[in-house]
Amino acid sequence: MYYEIHGDPAHSEAILLSSGLGGSHHYWQAQVPELAKRFKVIIYDHYGTGKSMGTLPEGYNMAQMAAEIETVMAQTETERAHILGHALGGLMGLQLAIQSPEKVASLLLINAWAKTDDHTKRCFEIRQSILKQSGLAMYLKAQPLFLYPSEWMKTNRALLDRELDHLLSSDFSEDNLLTRIAAIEAFDVSQSLPSVTCPVGLVATKDDLLVPYSCSLELDKTLTHSSLYLLEHGGHGCNVTEPEAFNQLLETFYDALR
Repeated sequence: MYYEIHGDPAHSEAILLSSGLGGSHHYWQAQVPELAKRFKVIIYDHYGTGKSMGTLPEGYNMAQMAAEIETVMAQTETERAHILGHALGGLMGLQLAIQSPEKVASLLLINAWAKTDDHTKRCFEIRQSILKQSGLAMYLKAQPLFLYPSEWMKTNRALLDRELDHLLSSDFSEDNLLTRIAAIEAFDVSQSLPSVTCPVGLVATKDDLLVPYSCSLELDKTLTHSSLYLLEHGGHGCNVTEPEAFNQLLETFYDALR
């Protein structure tokens, strides 16, 4: 598994950042400098993506993805960590807190959910259709439509073009992508949430096209020790589009854990 450590490795606490469907450690570039002031920061590429390439097995599921977080923690000599996860990365964090609670100090979940909503499944159906019928390039070109607000995309066209060029030049497996989507669609830990006892922060964005913010509201109702942070704007990738507001939420959440 490919990983990087930022900040002082001697920090008494560690935080592991897990991105969404893309699986890339690059996703967190606006958060790493801030978090490195107080944590040993671990970022990594999910297995089957980026520099952690490999062929995903048949029946690949969230429990296996959570076990990969444990692998990264072992590689970095980290016994326990705060988990910050975006969408799929948040689901992996929830799964880890259920199957290995002693390894999770807290969870901060961005636009996550306990059971994949029918609206989200519909979005993934459309994305899979684009991938299968129009190819990878068109899938990647359409991807920001599900992640970011239109006005932000309009004013950040150059950044999106650079990101598209980077993705098109990467070693990208369509089969792995479809396997990861299938694991997301099958995800359901709604009956296991009462076993999550660590502090949980829930960040939800009201204009998220991909995941209804009501999914975070439902999590907040069910979890024992949760705090809800609602953003009016920012889309699905709000930590990218609204980094200052999001980083302030990070500070608020982790300060409250002291």
